[in-house]
Amino acid sequence: MKSKDYNDDLSHIRSMMERSSRFISLSGLSGIFAGLAALAGAVHVYFVFQRAGISYFQGDRNVYSESLVRELMFSGAVILAAALFSGYFFTARKSRAHNLKIWDRTTKRLLLHFSIPLITGGLFCLGLLYHQFHAFVAPCTLIFYGLALIQAERYTVTDVRYLGYCEVVLGLIAFFIPGWGLVFWAFGFGVLHIVYGIVMYKKYR
Repeated sequence: MKSKDYNDDLSHIRSMMERSSRFISLSGLSGIFAGLAALAGAVHVYFVFQRAGISYFQGDRNVYSESLVRELMFSGAVILAAALFSGYFFTARKSRAHNLKIWDRTTKRLLLHFSIPLITGGLFCLGLLYHQFHAFVAPCTLIFYGLALIQAERYTVTDVRYLGYCEVVLGLIAFFIPGWGLVFWAFGFGVLHIVYGIVMYKKYR
């Protein structure tokens, strides 16, 4: 009996340490809605290319005008805003339901470690756009986003790193098939997020 009580105490202490060091209120629903937003954005971008008379699947032979690049950047910003909003909304709702703080030291560390690779990747992609290496923007977004997830894993659920690995692998593959970058992007940010969100929702609800 004493041995059982001792093990229970250790499990309780371990659980308390885990809750204090990791941000565990991430909602699977946020991943699902982020994935849906990415898929909708990818479809929109494809029709933007069609309207501009560009066959995207010709890869790096395409030439984008400045107005088209600005429209694509605006579309990307809208997709990012929708994903961030859904992430905050569903995570905050889950935190309130479990009486957990959404903004504490762990959250700050999570955002810091997540944002460094993400901001670096964003600036790198802007450099690619400036030098008109448009075909490599989609692969780079996948790679840097995956690295950001892997970097942030130490402050949230460990399952995040597996999503990060998949994003990095997809980005590396897309580098060698530049004409299909949009497809890889849609799969990475859309389909994988939806699958990840469903798994997380069932596992941590």
